[in-house]
Amino acid sequence: MRKIYADAKAALEGLTFDGMTVMSGGFGLCGIPENLIAGLKASGVTGLTVISNNAGVDGFGLGQLLETRQIARMISSYVGENKEFERQYLAGELQLEFNPQGTLAERIRAGGAGIPAFFTATGVGTLVAEGKEVRNFDGRDYVMETALVADLAIVKAWKADERGNLVFRKTARNFNPMMATAGKVTVVEVEEIVPVGSLDPDNIHTPGVYVDRLFVGTFEKRIEQRTIRQHADA
Repeated sequence: MRKIYADAKAALEGLTFDGMTVMSGGFGLCGIPENLIAGLKASGVTGLTVISNNAGVDGFGLGQLLETRQIARMISSYVGENKEFERQYLAGELQLEFNPQGTLAERIRAGGAGIPAFFTATGVGTLVAEGKEVRNFDGRDYVMETALVADLAIVKAWKADERGNLVFRKTARNFNPMMATAGKVTVVEVEEIVPVGSLDPDNIHTPGVYVDRLFVGTFEKRIEQRTIRQHADA
């Protein structure tokens, strides 16, 4: 089956529907699927539940979908860079499920591995554990967390071959590889597609068996926070 599509619009065709759950990869603004987020915005799909470490920034990344009110619920770890997110949440316009970052990562990994739930000590005795099963193992309490699976996983990789084997770079490996395994359908945007056999098998991070659709995107790669050090002689 040929996996390569012309662009984000073509790659998303027939996959979106109102009320769907979407996993969106990346960390901050690093490694986010810029083209696919814009494609979801253009599709007009609404009532989205979005699973992502963060919610982008105002006007960029997932912030675009917040501005158009296409996101109804976020499952996230960190949302502190988005004023519109804050406004909608405090106004009761947006549902939010907070997760400790490691717990969020493990919930996604478990979903991709077919593990329905797991126990972790993180969050015991806090709001995170409210309404969840707590069990004692070897004298220590652990809270049960359920796995996460999405209708659609949108992923950004650095390079892919024609069969969808993926290579990520540095911080962009955060969340993208595990989300690729936890989507019922996984669509990936990359900077380059190379012939089969061009990638060193030892350097492939995500096997192509997890990838359904693939295309080459164009990327702004915006910096989330720019900090410039003052020179001593300034």
